Amino acid sequence: MKEVITLIKEQVSSVGIILRISRYEDQASYQSHYLGLMWEYLYPLIQIAIYWLVFGVGLKHGKPLQGIGYLPWMVIGISPWFFMNRATLDASKSIFQRVNMVAKMKFPISALPTIKVVSNLSSFWTMMVFSIFIGLLNGVYPKVSWFQWIYYFFAMICLLVALGVLNSCISVLVRDYHILLQSLMRMLFYMSGVLFNFVTTSFPAPFVHLLELNPYYYIVSGFRESFIGTGWFWQRPVMTLEFWSFVFIVLLVGSHLHFKFRSRFVDLI
Repeated sequence: MKEVITLIKEQVSSVGIILRISRYEDQASYQSHYLGLMWEYLYPLIQIAIYWLVFGVGLKHGKPLQGIGYLPWMVIGISPWFFMNRATLDASKSIFQRVNMVAKMKFPISALPTIKVVSNLSSFWTMMVFSIFIGLLNGVYPKVSWFQWIYYFFAMICLLVALGVLNSCISVLVRDYHILLQSLMRMLFYMSGVLFNFVTTSFPAPFVHLLELNPYYYIVSGFRESFIGTGWFWQRPVMTLEFWSFVFIVLLVGSHLHFKFRSRFVDLI
């Protein structure tokens, strides 16, 4: 527990430099491309169009889900997923990519995964604005439950930072881990309720509960509940307890591994 507290203190004390470096990395990623940062937004929009045509128009024939059209339903869920997917993968290789630079500076290595999470926020905000716009066009209007997104945003950041600390350390210790994580994230895309509503009569209850253990599902479904207005997070206490237990365990294990091997990261790389 002491290691968790130390890691959190390092994040808080480094907020200023985390924000500065994340802005720089965000701009540097596409500086050699003609459209520059536009690719941050064009790529997910293209993906959304493809998924909507295949799953919304092709397979579901435009049938509504949870009382709204498939397009706004999908967009509301896929926006946080795009952010979580990219932030998870970027954070997992953050130490491997930047440890030599940070080793020469008075800067906590534990902040590197957080920098990757923050640097991806610009595209997340754009996608959320796009989601709200699509929702308004399809009859999803502001309501009190919209304020609930603040809780789910906080939960999402906690999850990504915890996973970032753990995954970035394992990626240094086991070189093949990042490739394995990429494959796992592709599988979780279809198991996180991004394209399908698992809470239906077509899925047996034990299978649905197993899928609900997925922390990404908790966030995706939570954003939908907030914007569609179908429930509050305290109305599903078991899922909430399971989610925060998962985050705490990941942070506990990740902090222990990080501080155990931090002094050897440069040698291991």
